[in-house]
Amino acid sequence: MSGKVLVLGATGNVGRHVVDGLLARGEIVRAASRSGKPVGGAEGVVFEYGKAEMFDAVLEGVDRAYILLASGYADAKRLLMPVIEAAAASKIKVVFQSVIGVDADDSIPYRQVEIALENAGTPHVILRPNWFSDNFHTFWKAGIEHGEIAVPAGEGKSSFIDARDIAASAVSALTSSSFDRRAFNLTGPGALSYAEAAEILSDVIGKPITYKAVDDATFISGLTSAGVPADYAAMLASIFYPVREGWTAVVTGDVEALTGQAPRSLRTYATDYAAALKA
Repeated sequence: MSGKVLVLGATGNVGRHVVDGLLARGEIVRAASRSGKPVGGAEGVVFEYGKAEMFDAVLEGVDRAYILLASGYADAKRLLMPVIEAAAASKIKVVFQSVIGVDADDSIPYRQVEIALENAGTPHVILRPNWFSDNFHTFWKAGIEHGEIAVPAGEGKSSFIDARDIAASAVSALTSSSFDRRAFNLTGPGALSYAEAAEILSDVIGKPITYKAVDDATFISGLTSAGVPADYAAMLASIFYPVREGWTAVVTGDVEALTGQAPRSLRTYATDYAAALKA
């Protein structure tokens, strides 16, 4: 393949690893973010969802794009659909980071974006990752500092996936046509409850961490009191419903199918990020 690869959310948990992986393969990369700063050896460009006037400059010279909705945004369909449409109009191959389980119901906004991409006529790959292991040193870091992870997951389990494995899957999809027009459910190697995850984290970082199941209202209140916008807090609460229902306990071999490597376990993630978890 030739041309540039556009990576949205290039400074985020997944995007920065996608940029690194593409550069390691000798690709020319345009790293898009709100700051527009360069990432590694990639060209930086300012990008903001909902600002269509930016799209021509961001997409110029691009033949492949990694499209995702960066953290902090809640309205997936409204913000992603114009980007998908602009990329498809330019015949750019799209690798789209969706969410596991959205194919259960075509009314789910992320699924509607997937359907639009499937019908757009441009080459595409859909990646549906499960809950990120990396959330423990980002979203749930304050809880770990206080020795308690309080989320509305009930007793549900998730096959937590390391962002590095999502990125490696994306790099494979972006640099090969073998996976085109397919969707992949990306998971870690095993399903864990949040109580089991807390035990692993405790063991690795040498600090007692417990799990407390809370209801949605308590969860949302805790986030908004910490400065999280109410609509985003409500969105985060809503996506714990599939966890409680057991839908995120699925384990697939899709990471290995894409990358040739088994995904990292939560223990491996915790060991590698021990310093960040302890900080």
